Amino acid sequence: MNGVLKGKLLENAMLVEQAASNSKEQFANSPDLNKALIDAIMETLEAHQIMSHQALNSARVRSGLKEILLEPAQLYEALRERSAPL
Repeated sequence: MNGVLKGKLLENAMLVEQAASNSKEQFANSPDLNKALIDAIMETLEAHQIMSHQALNSARVRSGLKEILLEPAQLYEALRERSAPL
């Protein structure tokens, strides 16, 4: 599920811009990241229904997902790479 969520978040132009303009700590505290995470979870709901329900119903699970996305999955770094000019 994390790979799917990361892929959806990488498509978010606003997150790309925020990752390019802010420190990792500022980015992690962005309300836009929280909203985008919920939106991505909802989009994957059908494919991952049980896990998605757990994530949507638990701030703790969402916090864990965000931590995984920011650290081992390196979402912030991947978004910053997308903001770099070609």
